[in-house]
Amino acid sequence: MALAEIAADLCLLAGGKNPAPFTSAIIVSAGSSTRMGTKISKQFLTVNGLPVLAHTLLAFEKARHINEIIVVARPEDMEQVWQIAEQYDIKKLIAVTRGGATRAASVRCGFRKIDPKAKYVAIHDGARCLITPDQIGKVCRTAYRYQAATAATAVTDTVKTVSRKGFITGTIDRRKVFTVQTPQVFHTDLYRAALANVTDNSLTDDNQLMEKIRHPVRPVDFGKDNIKITTPDDIPRAEFILSNRKETL
Repeated sequence: MALAEIAADLCLLAGGKNPAPFTSAIIVSAGSSTRMGTKISKQFLTVNGLPVLAHTLLAFEKARHINEIIVVARPEDMEQVWQIAEQYDIKKLIAVTRGGATRAASVRCGFRKIDPKAKYVAIHDGARCLITPDQIGKVCRTAYRYQAATAATAVTDTVKTVSRKGFITGTIDRRKVFTVQTPQVFHTDLYRAALANVTDNSLTDDNQLMEKIRHPVRPVDFGKDNIKITTPDDIPRAEFILSNRKETL
């Protein structure tokens, strides 16, 4: 265990909290992959010889803070998800369930399958396959402290607002701007309360649920490598990032 992890766990213990509460992971893999331009779901395309979803599942399998995994998939993909889990020895996978019409609806489907004793839920995009076990742990530990945390990237470009006609109207303080990623980790009671109070299925991420109930979410900056496989150009980019990681090991 890294010294940073030990220090974080000691901080939790000092506050009277269990450093490793039961945490369920919901992997959302029910998208249509239309921007990829292939008939094959992007979850099953290969990056460095492994399916995209296999990379993701292996990271959560190795993450010591994760106790169980639920995958949300299209009905026609569910059997293949189980096959990947068997091939790559994913022992934490306990359920594969069909998704809904939107991402928000799919997450709700996955949330219904988590263990009743789960204290935290980690929600992650199946196509965000470069996440590491250490990064998962960092977001989890941050959530254990603040009840809600998200992977994110600080914006380094200058950010402008524009008018309806497309002209620049002002500059936003980039110190206050992050792009958010996954995993997004929440206390299950908090998340359950948000679901009960927010019925909007058009939300594009789960931090928006917290915004609706005015609960703060702590960002955890991972830089720019935690990309999501969305278009064909993302495959070589992901492979380049992975090759650089191997060189620095």
